[in-house]
Amino acid sequence: MAFAFLLRRRDRALRGTQRPVPRGAGAVDLTVHDPVGLPMTGAEIAVRDREGQEVMRGQSDPHGMFGATLMPGEYQLVITSDGFQPQRVRCQVIEGERTPLRPVALDLAPAPPTPAAGHWRIDPDHTSIRFSARHIGMAEIHGRFNRFEGALWIGERMADSRVEVSIDAASIDSGVKMRDEHLRSKDFLNVAAYPAIQFVSERFVHKGGSRWSVQGVLHLHGVSRSVQLDTRYMGLGTGMFGETRTACTATTELHRQDFTLDYHKLLSRGIAAIGATMRIEMDIQAVPAGESAAR
Repeated sequence: MAFAFLLRRRDRALRGTQRPVPRGAGAVDLTVHDPVGLPMTGAEIAVRDREGQEVMRGQSDPHGMFGATLMPGEYQLVITSDGFQPQRVRCQVIEGERTPLRPVALDLAPAPPTPAAGHWRIDPDHTSIRFSARHIGMAEIHGRFNRFEGALWIGERMADSRVEVSIDAASIDSGVKMRDEHLRSKDFLNVAAYPAIQFVSERFVHKGGSRWSVQGVLHLHGVSRSVQLDTRYMGLGTGMFGETRTACTATTELHRQDFTLDYHKLLSRGIAAIGATMRIEMDIQAVPAGESAAR
């Protein structure tokens, strides 16, 4: 029922956005779907002529639709989206006509080779945990946590893997000593009462290609909340001294009120060093637990 409703909305939107074709030109209309048949927003569509030259580029709209007005002739549309296998569609643009193309469904791209099953240790010398947040609603401030440790337990199936990370809350570093002392105080992290920030996940969900969602629980400021890390797997490599390495990047956004850091209450007291939301970015490298991580 819900899918049928979306299709009706899409069809109404398509009828409402169709425009007359300019004199001497033609047009094509395309709809892009995800693997389960729902409209895909933001898919990249490159239009190439017979010689392979790109003549225009655009994105599918919230209804998964894309339209192009072109000179009459033969074209190829290349449809791509991060984490999905690209598709190519050939079409003939006819003067004075709109040509509806058959809907295109993008399939998930296969995952690249994953690390060997077993215990991996996060290498702090080649890992960074950074944050950014608005300062009094104006410019962003940036900082990092300087002390942390963690480990990965890679399963025979990547989806069965586990990760644990523990961050020393007092190691927060925004580059301003007075601000860092305030962030460690009871007004914010209260590191005397809650010295560690911990994240534990036992759910790895493949989102296509090198994209994964790592879903777990973040323990911060005495509160536990579910958090999802949008993760990009960077593959496997070998370090300078022959050690095996694997790497990924991960991002998430935290809301202070979720962790009892009441932004509005702080504002009423004239405290606004950090905004209501904080973006976390991580660059992570790990080595097998039995190998040393050379600097």
